[in-house]
Amino acid sequence: MRLWGGAVAVVVMGIGLGGCTGTGSDARVQDGVADAAPDAAPDAAPDPGPDLAPDLEPDAAPDLPTEVELPPRVCKAPQPWAGATAFADVTEASGLKALGVAGTRLSAADWDGDGRPDLAVRNYYAERDDFAEGGKRYTWMLRNAGGMAFEDVTKASGFAARPDGGEGRVTHVVVFGDLDNDGDLDAVSGVNVNPDPAAAEPGDRTEVLLNDGDGTFSLGPGGALREAEKRMPASGIALTDADLDGVLDAWVGYAQGKDQPEPDRLYRGDGAGAFADVTVDSGLMTKPWLKMPDVQAGLVHRNTWGVAACDLNGDGRPDLLSAVYGRYFNALWLNGQGTGPGPVFKDLSMASGYASDERTDWRTNLNAQCFCKLNPTAEDCPGTPAPPGYFSCKAGRQLRWNHDYDRQAWRLGGNTFSTACGDVDNDGDLDLVNFEIVHWDVGSSSDPMELLLNDGAAEPRFTRPGNEATGLARDWDGEIDWNAGDMTGALLDFDNDGRKDLLVGSSDYPYTRAFLFHQKADGTFEEVAPEKGISHPRSHGVAVADFDGDGDVDVALGHGLARCEGDKTCHATHEVHLFRNEVGQDANVLRVTLVGGAGSNRSAIGARVRVTAGGVTQTREVGGGYGHYGIQHELTLTFGLGAACDVDSVEVRWPDAAGTTETWTAVRANYSIRLVQGVAEVEHVAL
Repeated sequence: MRLWGGAVAVVVMGIGLGGCTGTGSDARVQDGVADAAPDAAPDAAPDPGPDLAPDLEPDAAPDLPTEVELPPRVCKAPQPWAGATAFADVTEASGLKALGVAGTRLSAADWDGDGRPDLAVRNYYAERDDFAEGGKRYTWMLRNAGGMAFEDVTKASGFAARPDGGEGRVTHVVVFGDLDNDGDLDAVSGVNVNPDPAAAEPGDRTEVLLNDGDGTFSLGPGGALREAEKRMPASGIALTDADLDGVLDAWVGYAQGKDQPEPDRLYRGDGAGAFADVTVDSGLMTKPWLKMPDVQAGLVHRNTWGVAACDLNGDGRPDLLSAVYGRYFNALWLNGQGTGPGPVFKDLSMASGYASDERTDWRTNLNAQCFCKLNPTAEDCPGTPAPPGYFSCKAGRQLRWNHDYDRQAWRLGGNTFSTACGDVDNDGDLDLVNFEIVHWDVGSSSDPMELLLNDGAAEPRFTRPGNEATGLARDWDGEIDWNAGDMTGALLDFDNDGRKDLLVGSSDYPYTRAFLFHQKADGTFEEVAPEKGISHPRSHGVAVADFDGDGDVDVALGHGLARCEGDKTCHATHEVHLFRNEVGQDANVLRVTLVGGAGSNRSAIGARVRVTAGGVTQTREVGGGYGHYGIQHELTLTFGLGAACDVDSVEVRWPDAAGTTETWTAVRANYSIRLVQGVAEVEHVAL
């Protein structure tokens, strides 16, 4: 059922418009479409494509009704979630088990444009897919056929094509966005190449895949992003419009190179599938590991395991983050700090509090305690407590401790794999969640998975209340030698109560699993028992989307097999499981799909949406991928409204140079709506 509703009549820049509110830097309205002023962006954006707005006579005002006809009001009366079963494992019914789908890295996107989110699954092997009967498979493009059922279209889609005309191309990172602004979702497919020139590897590189308009793909030019002759170990990609020219760019994180880490890089898109390296011009280039003062100050290349791009200070410009392994400092780059050929970024890693936490007491590390017991006169060892009796300190034991370096701040951070952005406390700015590996023997100095709250300042500062205060602490079932392999995860509102919940994917160590935390009314979290939430061992890789179209978010999870010796919870393969939401459909909800217009990228990545209902305003951003090897959720945003049956307003700040902001008020809850930049009508589709 398709119904249309318009926004209230408003005045924009003194021009009467029977449509949505439009504001922003030099925003203007002509023939009912809000555009950026001519001087708002340095370069002209590509044509946004056909059928973006209704046909209008050149000099005619839009013919909009004075009274908007809205679809029928739908009102639900949900009860607060009280521990009912939240998810059901529907892997077998979905067809994923029969297909043998296996992987540890997942993305969700509607690449065939049928309104249903599809799945891209890949593994960490550097081997090509064999599409022959019984051949080994590592990459899966799974089309959502409806009813929570999927079909394998990897070969038919052309996604695995190679530049030499073959197929089965290796891919490790996949993120989706409309790179050429033609109305369909393209992809960047990254590969983590072995950086050693002597190592044998298939020779595949990071590629751009342009959508042919029907869900099939052709290899695009790629440009500098492809780096055909270099061994660039990509570990994460986030699509974002860093310079707000209406064309998507790519922020790419790189892991350890042959001799030292590679610098993370920003690539500027040209709107046709090619990219230019603008890292230096944007002020993002770091230094080699040559001088200890540079290392100590956090100025050197990082061993990045995941990246993110989101607007942390609310100025309309996406900021860039790198999640870093090896207990070194994470990186945060604030956008818009100067002029030049592209955006100029300021390094706010340390000042923001994102680099690492303030828990730097190395004496809680059992390895350090053991070292000092064996070397009592070593520097700083006097006064160091003795290790517990169960921790053996026999002479000659190999300790995970370098007394020269491991006492320094640059070795007392975390092993950060992913950072997720989201307004966890509904105060209008984006907070962060870091997903980290932590081992039992390192003590309190290693940064754990935790929530970082944004203070909303122009140069934001993040505070860390701590997992004990937020309810995110875990006791690891009383184990002494526990390991937290919290490498991936997601913020989601599974019960549609308007508060973000948290899913943590823990893997690669014995008896790790998925952890689901529900946010309570007081802002703290409670763990949902696996039998009531998501029961999935070795949870590695996550994609969140409304796969069955009923108005709540479902979850797909990968499965890690590292260090499975003796762990009976490990499956035989990296099998992917699908979990259907069983409770969210009982609450009121609004789903929002955006289409960017002139000056914005067509897929609206980077757009900020604020939905007000029931006295609460929720803030979301459309994301272009984040985290370890490209976590991506569907581009449609789901706003749980709890008991609120009516939507007061939907405000969209579009990702253009003008900062164009539009507000729609004639919107019904419990529908999926489609908003087009500069167009007053709202398309309502019944859930």
